[in-house]
Amino acid sequence: MSDPAFEAAYRAAQESLSQGGIPIGAALARGGEVIAVGHNERVQQGDPIAHGEMSALRAAGRQRSYRDTTLYTTLAPCAMCTGTIIQFKIPRVVVGEARTFAGEFELLRSRGVEVVVLDDERCVEMMHTFQRENAELWAEDIAE
Repeated sequence: MSDPAFEAAYRAAQESLSQGGIPIGAALARGGEVIAVGHNERVQQGDPIAHGEMSALRAAGRQRSYRDTTLYTTLAPCAMCTGTIIQFKIPRVVVGEARTFAGEFELLRSRGVEVVVLDDERCVEMMHTFQRENAELWAEDIAE
């Protein structure tokens, strides 16, 4: 069975898609327990920095420390989200897929972050379909 935190991130991505948004979900976990879930809300909120990872961290609220957490995300983190992961010293990131967007793995790893890529076919298919059907919106999300 898949990790419950990753499944929460995946369900969040599906929720975003059902709302007409970009299908990227994230979950923050501590000690194997999900403490927050979020999804990309750029379209829904009109907020240019409301990426999935940012949404999950916002939902988590203030934390004394993030050094004992794992961030799960359905897609490789962009530069902005990578910067936030580094800023808060999140030590581990579990990624659904990186085929449709390469993200910033080199930067994360150079700062000591453990990166695990699941290469989840559901995530790959969801993003391929979204990118094909919403090319302009996708380009906006990644500032292309």
